[in-house]
Amino acid sequence: MGKIIGFLNQKGGCGKSTTSVHFAYWLAHKQDEQVFLVDADGQGSSSRWIASLSQTIPCQAIQTADDLLEQIPVLASEYAYVVVDGPANLSDATRSILLSVHLAVLPCQPSGLDLQSAFDSVRLIKQARLVRRGPPQASVFLSRAIKGTKLKLETVKALNKLPDVQLLQTQIHQRQAIADAFGQSVTVWDMSGGTAPDAAQEYETLFHEVLELL
Repeated sequence: MGKIIGFLNQKGGCGKSTTSVHFAYWLAHKQDEQVFLVDADGQGSSSRWIASLSQTIPCQAIQTADDLLEQIPVLASEYAYVVVDGPANLSDATRSILLSVHLAVLPCQPSGLDLQSAFDSVRLIKQARLVRRGPPQASVFLSRAIKGTKLKLETVKALNKLPDVQLLQTQIHQRQAIADAFGQSVTVWDMSGGTAPDAAQEYETLFHEVLELL
């Protein structure tokens, strides 16, 4: 049975889809793993992004709660990793994902609204743990951070207080290369110069942290 990792956050713009695509790409093309990406977000950003890449990765948009609950375990029996890009809300689809994944990863921007969203997501994770009597594991990381800001430091302190959720040490900083990747139909590993190498290094470090939790 393959490992199932879900990137979840009810607030849009936190980097959830971007991280999901980069994680799936990194597993497939940097770690030589068999990966399937499930796009459960109604916007369909990750599935469109994956389809536009020159090095394709198996991907499907699955967005209803029942379909997610039924199909994710089937995919996990066929692939080493299933990466799920969750919806930008705390819906029944999100609950189905949490009933399936081994690890829930919460990207969080340095803002009060994002922090509140993270706390709301943790509540759902706790409910899933009660139903499943154990999993999923859960982690959170700081996304779209800006170096040297007071808000970044305050957000890290607040994330450290999330109950039963591990704060990952790696932070993904706001960089132009990350913002441009979708429009150019690439990942940061396909870009040269500018901020791309720094972004690629941060993602690689983050993803190694994620794998260590599995």
